[in-house]
Amino acid sequence: MSKKNVKKVVLAYSGGLDTSVILKWLQETYRCEVVTFTADLGQGEELEPARRKAEMFGVKQIFIDDLREEFVRDFVFPMFRANAVYEGVYLLGTSIARPLIAKRQIEIAEEVGADAVAHGATGKGNDQVRFELSYYALKPDVTVIAPWREWELTSRTALLDFAERHQIPIAKDKRGEAPFSVDANLLHSSSEGKILEEPGQEADDIVYQRTISPMAAPDRVTEISIDFKEGDAVALNGEALSPATLLTRLNALGKENGIGRLDLVENRFVGMKSRGIYETPGGTILHVAHRAMESITLDRGVAHLKDELMPRYAELIYNGFWFAPERRMLQAAIDASQAHVTGRVRLKLYKGNVIVTGRESPHSLYSMKYVTFEDDQGAYDQVDAKGFIKLNALRLRLGAMAGRKGGAL
Repeated sequence: MSKKNVKKVVLAYSGGLDTSVILKWLQETYRCEVVTFTADLGQGEELEPARRKAEMFGVKQIFIDDLREEFVRDFVFPMFRANAVYEGVYLLGTSIARPLIAKRQIEIAEEVGADAVAHGATGKGNDQVRFELSYYALKPDVTVIAPWREWELTSRTALLDFAERHQIPIAKDKRGEAPFSVDANLLHSSSEGKILEEPGQEADDIVYQRTISPMAAPDRVTEISIDFKEGDAVALNGEALSPATLLTRLNALGKENGIGRLDLVENRFVGMKSRGIYETPGGTILHVAHRAMESITLDRGVAHLKDELMPRYAELIYNGFWFAPERRMLQAAIDASQAHVTGRVRLKLYKGNVIVTGRESPHSLYSMKYVTFEDDQGAYDQVDAKGFIKLNALRLRLGAMAGRKGGAL
């Protein structure tokens, strides 16, 4: 679709410098009506300034939607049932937010009869992929406008000059070279760029948004319990809570105990490495608790298969394939595994650590009768182990007898 054919576009709008410049640029370049959409995902910022800025630009249709419950219930919790971590450590806080934003953006485009959707992701990052794969999965014929891949504003200075020319308000901390960029939602906060681009240099304390330093955390233990039902957390310290409220409470507990900090150099989908500082206080607690609940409720084969599938599942989310059929297929298998992941986990939080102290479930597979070191009254015949070991050793013995030291390569 040419610029002339775009009459109305829905812009994912934060109200910050980049998307404010994009809003004005769209009006000038495409000569089209711009509809703004701002998602409240629990980023902790006042969203009304975004509305006022949009009104200043003459925007008539402004959407500011509270998506916190949907975000945790339908995106974060399904991901946590899989214990998903990217490259062994990253809990995917930014990655999991993008498909929901894209989903609502497409819904709004349908509601208002828009010709196109637009986002503010750069041409170097992962978010452009995540947004656009989601757009195309939900509306195959959608027109996508990605200004960072079209315009000539190739630097922060150019953006600031454009903003000044068009009297776009610039926050004081954005005037000049911003020290780093921040993306936040109810699950996490991520910081990257500028002062963080040198991976050998320790991040300054000003980078951290959601946690205090583990070294500055209180010299006392915080004891909590989390109840699970079919793989999802449903109560904290015995109090039933909605998904978003529960995660909010865990965030507060994690923050004050210095939990959830991560300094990571990751491999972006587009091919480059990048360094980011991630803070996932409540999510880190939830991840540890869920694995503890699974430890007594999942069959060994199921648990090990889940761990084999998890890296692939995490990679799909990281790369933007939330709405892909293979992610849905894996989700079905994961959700089937959670039927009996119900019970309570007790934990201690202390100076950056999440320590499991107990777990119990009406569906527990743990049997004192079988594991006891005392007399098991014939529940387990230890003599059976001899045949079990010899059968498993057969191929090793055959290899050794054939003169192949260390096995049968």
